[in-house]
Amino acid sequence: MPPFHLAFPVHDLAAARAFYGELLGCPEGRSSEDWVDFDFHGHQIVAHLAPDECRITQTSGVDGKNVPVRHFGLVLDMATWTALSERLTGKVDFIIEPYVRFAGESGEQATMFLSDPSGNAIELKAFANLDQLFEK
Repeated sequence: MPPFHLAFPVHDLAAARAFYGELLGCPEGRSSEDWVDFDFHGHQIVAHLAPDECRITQTSGVDGKNVPVRHFGLVLDMATWTALSERLTGKVDFIIEPYVRFAGESGEQATMFLSDPSGNAIELKAFANLDQLFEK
């Protein structure tokens, strides 16, 4: 699968480096005074300094939770998701705490939502059966 590229606004590059680089463990790539690249598990994400673009997003109901409409994230294997969930607990304020969504149904998945210091919502999830990623 080819890596994706995502650019997003941040209010402070130092805070983005601390969050993505130190907390999430994403190696830093190229950078300038206005942006910084991160290796997001093999995908290129770019934090652009644009404080006026940072804002709270709308939510949509999914499985009884208020999911941020504007978000990005990763589908991880269950062991990686579990380890990351344990590492982040107590270090971040979750938008949605780690839990299993659609338990016992097609598409069962572990998920958690958190936001970076600029309010960008991130979903990290893992499927009980990855073959069900696109199953209806």
